[in-house]
Amino acid sequence: MAQRIGKVMAQVAMVMNLDKCIGCHTCSVTCKQAWTNRSGVEYVWFNNVETRPGQGYPRRHEDQERWQGGWKRTATGRLKPRAGGRLKKLATIFANPKMPSIQDYYEPWTYDYEHLVSAPLGDDIPGARPRSLISGEPMQIKWSANWDDDLAGGEELAANDPIVQKIGDKVRFDYEQAFMFYLPRICEHCLNPSCVAACPSGAMYKRAEDGIVLVDQDKCRGWRMCVTGCPYKKVYFNHKTGKAEKCTLCYPRVEVGMPTVCSETCVGRLRYLGVILYDVERVGRAAAVKDEKDLYEAQLDVFLDPDDPEVQAAAIRDGIPERWVASARRSPIHLLAKRFRVALPLHPEYRTMPMVWYIPPLSPVVDALSESGHDGEDAGNLFAAIDTLRIPVEYLAELFTAGDPGPVKDVLGKLAAMRSYMRRINLGEEPDESIATAAGMTGADIERMYRLLALAKYDDRYVIPTAYGVDEADRGVIDEIGCSLDFEGGPGMGGMGGEAPFGEASGRPQPASVETFHALRDRQTSDGRSGPARRFNLLNWDGNGRPPGLFPERDQKNSPGRDQKNSPGPDQKNSPDRQDGPEPEARRNTRDGGHLRGHGESK
Repeated sequence: MAQRIGKVMAQVAMVMNLDKCIGCHTCSVTCKQAWTNRSGVEYVWFNNVETRPGQGYPRRHEDQERWQGGWKRTATGRLKPRAGGRLKKLATIFANPKMPSIQDYYEPWTYDYEHLVSAPLGDDIPGARPRSLISGEPMQIKWSANWDDDLAGGEELAANDPIVQKIGDKVRFDYEQAFMFYLPRICEHCLNPSCVAACPSGAMYKRAEDGIVLVDQDKCRGWRMCVTGCPYKKVYFNHKTGKAEKCTLCYPRVEVGMPTVCSETCVGRLRYLGVILYDVERVGRAAAVKDEKDLYEAQLDVFLDPDDPEVQAAAIRDGIPERWVASARRSPIHLLAKRFRVALPLHPEYRTMPMVWYIPPLSPVVDALSESGHDGEDAGNLFAAIDTLRIPVEYLAELFTAGDPGPVKDVLGKLAAMRSYMRRINLGEEPDESIATAAGMTGADIERMYRLLALAKYDDRYVIPTAYGVDEADRGVIDEIGCSLDFEGGPGMGGMGGEAPFGEASGRPQPASVETFHALRDRQTSDGRSGPARRFNLLNWDGNGRPPGLFPERDQKNSPGRDQKNSPGPDQKNSPDRQDGPEPEARRNTRDGGHLRGHGESK
């Protein structure tokens, strides 16, 4: 019997294919340049790439016995913040003891470059010594956000990984026997965010229209309970402004249908963005299931099938536009998480219902086979290796399925079947349907999954509808510098001016960006602007041919032959008084009474 469909809501979600991550950290650098390249947040990385096994950033952030993040289930079956309810928050509001220190992150530094040019003449070459960006004093560098990259430090550091300590047998970190993979992390934008419930000021909220979790800077009072409440430790404190800050999922870009900065610049093209529909009335029940190992299946049950006519009707009834429903039907997130079931949530045992999911890496298994002299692409070898290589599977299970190896083995089995099945096709052999059957799939499913994971183009990986109320004519165009928070000298995407209330008088110019270059050029050289449909993404161009939109034409009304003697110039057209369309902004959907709180019993 089908479940009753309650209130339908939409969530912009992400899936990352870990087998395609090469650990280049391009996503981290571009995110840093866009959002946290100002004083007060030098130590902050909204996006960071960790090497696993490893301690992560901040150090040992997964040790919830120490940090008390996320939710816990009470004896009555209800949820309450692990860090405590209202009375405990009131008692510790002025001195929160469960919070990482700067040493758990790292003390940011610069170098004394002035000494290189001002040092007196001498026999020794002057050096640039490190200086703290917090105190300005000379310091000794002992740790950083990526100190143990590529298993640097070996067993001495990686053995402190809380997940490694959960696994019974000793994990070997010798070069010949070690296994490793990269894990990019951003804010999970959870369906049941404990950081939102932990905030005493009500400054953190989950947007009703797209599910992005944000911080209201006007309401934030710097209590830092959200830092403790977030089990992923993706909420940070700006010691200059006294406010909390976190990953915004690049909402100014998402609102106009563009992917996040980390997705746009990802070298491995491992990220997928799309809309998923879910029943908000099932979230509380799913997050409160008794057995932690059932949380993965419970969250899958929250997601709705966008191809179901009843779901479509319920979504439109609850105020979701038809174009969002159409985007949900094309969403790669639904395919990977719900239909093919190859994507898994990060630490579902925290009961926050995370919405950034991961496809576990098969490469440790393939590498182990290849190094032993066996065929790493053969289906039989891969299926057997998945069962025998217990340590990588157990580690992945602790990371993605609360310690249950069953779903991890199923995912790895499907990925192994896809490798073996598609190899036969690429070599000109007949497809072997038995390989797909062994993984619980059909040949058609494997080919479709292969196209999505290996061949998907830009528009297939990023299926993002424009925000409610954003004119389709403005799709892909971000006013001026691309961020509604970035007033002159402000803290948004690139703001660094000294006049801003958030400080850093560096005086550096605003950086140019790929997504705004053409918009700025068109606005500065014509009275109109070329339509977004004629624009072409250079990042996806292979250099061959002349695709449509590579050289967009100007509007006919602005052609050189037109008499423009009395027409206003570009400066007038683009004056602050002129409004070409609605400006993207972080807004709360009034139909849900502001922000959405967590599904626990206390703030």
